[in-house]
Amino acid sequence: MLDKHTSYYKLFLISLLGALFITYPNIATLPWELGYMKPSKHAAHILYFIFRYVFFSGLIWILLAYNLRKLDTFLFKKRLAHTFIISGIAYLVYVAISFISGYKADCFTSHLLFQFLVTCIVGALAGHVTFLYSEKRRKEQEIEQLKIENLQSRYDALTNQINPHFFFNSLNGLTSLIRKKNDDITLSYVNKLSDAFRYILQSEKKGLVTLKEELEFVQAFRYMMEIRFANKLLFNIDVDCEKMNLKIPVLSLLPLIDNVVVHNIIDSEHKMDITITLNEQMNLVVSNPVFPKLTEPVTNGTGLKNLENRFLLLMNKHIKIENNGKVFSVIMPLV
Repeated sequence: MLDKHTSYYKLFLISLLGALFITYPNIATLPWELGYMKPSKHAAHILYFIFRYVFFSGLIWILLAYNLRKLDTFLFKKRLAHTFIISGIAYLVYVAISFISGYKADCFTSHLLFQFLVTCIVGALAGHVTFLYSEKRRKEQEIEQLKIENLQSRYDALTNQINPHFFFNSLNGLTSLIRKKNDDITLSYVNKLSDAFRYILQSEKKGLVTLKEELEFVQAFRYMMEIRFANKLLFNIDVDCEKMNLKIPVLSLLPLIDNVVVHNIIDSEHKMDITITLNEQMNLVVSNPVFPKLTEPVTNGTGLKNLENRFLLLMNKHIKIENNGKVFSVIMPLV
């Protein structure tokens, strides 16, 4: 496919092939013409044939270069008019050279006029089709870029929904520790909170992360949760080290853990054990026992919906939710 960035060398090769096509009738009749000429005129006739071939090669090169690199218009009539003027000037030059070389009879034949006409039309068509194709590709790229920017904006909006919720819950846990005046645990809590926030802030520049990165974040987060609930909330993470390079949307586990806290009773009689493991299909499964609160929790219900939307945006896959009344599980595909 030609375009305005096509090298002059490539145009030169195309011009040679194009001239071969245009002058093919002359090539086919050359042996027959030489057979009717005196041997003394053979050399001059061959030189004139070579001149015709080189002339059409040069004309095709000029027309292609002009149509591809200089002329930008959607109007085929305008392109054809420009090309016709160049071809007309070239025809006059050809006629002048033919007169000088003694080949007057060849100047006004229908065969020669047809060759110039075909060269003109093909040059204009090549430029027009290439221009339309380039414009189509440019618009497709612009549309694709807009889609990417739109998806990024939607993804950023979804991610930003997570941060405030996590922030306020973390501060509540920190407030509780401060009241208990346990400086060592409070300091450790702040350090883990710092690690968690660092991961969340860096997540704004990420889409997919490795399972290893996400689980390292959970390790920091689990400490905070276990301190907050006085070891009444525990984590059981069982993931093969060899599968840690599988990828998942960043911050996929945070809303699930947060969802457990929001919707369940967690106390001495209802100890919560969150299990994170891989199933046979290499999907990540996060499950927990169901201890529903006596009163409906105050929530906007965006956690799981947010997670579903992010999986669709980044992976074009759905998460699966299972709840049999005793165990609540969320199954997430990995890549």
